[in-house]
Amino acid sequence: MDWIAILSGFGVGAIVGMTGVGGGSLMTPLLLSVFKLNPAVAIGTDLWFAAITKSAGSASHHMAGHVQWRITGLLLAGSIPASLATVALMHTTGITKGWASTLTLALGTALLLTAVVVAYKQAWHAVGLRLERWIPEARKPWLTVLCGLVLGVLVSLSSIGAGAIGATLIMLIYPRLESHRVVGTDIAHAVPLTLVAGIGHATLGHVDWNLLGALLIGSIPGIWLGAQLTRRMPEKLVRALLCTALVTAGLKVIH
Repeated sequence: MDWIAILSGFGVGAIVGMTGVGGGSLMTPLLLSVFKLNPAVAIGTDLWFAAITKSAGSASHHMAGHVQWRITGLLLAGSIPASLATVALMHTTGITKGWASTLTLALGTALLLTAVVVAYKQAWHAVGLRLERWIPEARKPWLTVLCGLVLGVLVSLSSIGAGAIGATLIMLIYPRLESHRVVGTDIAHAVPLTLVAGIGHATLGHVDWNLLGALLIGSIPGIWLGAQLTRRMPEKLVRALLCTALVTAGLKVIH
């Protein structure tokens, strides 16, 4: 199974390198279907996978000056307390059958939301520009904290949302922000959030450490190769394939 895990990490890494999306949204269904992990362990393992793989990306975006730290800080002001509260609730109640079904539903919903976000990627910027007239500058900080709160709960319950959904929310509130700054800010927010949520799941015993190591061995060269391929692959084709995979995985998880 180690070779299967390494190849799985490589495949997901390549897709992340090509599209910038798909870490959690493809890895978690893979952990459920191929490695037969229960939902809680799949989510906990994926959170650590995301935190580690995105750390290098966050550092490079910071050095390039692509991170808007004020926006990142506002998002974290909402997402970290929300993540801690969600994990604390799991600790208090224990992972009952009710929690297991909640985690599964959250995972399926997050996959379908990500598919919608990826499918209409170009449209969100236009929506953000239209929303500008309704969102004055004074309200943006509070709205950013609120978005962080939603992301904190969603990521802690499903391990999905810190990437594509997070970037879309930033774009809707700050449509004048250049795309590379949206991506850099989103990744900078995702690393501490997935790490905090991952630590929380680890305290509940929800991480398969051996499997995580094998996945990471495969993902590092996969991300590099994906980044090279992104120049040669038509973006519409990649996005269509990714959306199909997300919808299929989301419907399968919910049912």
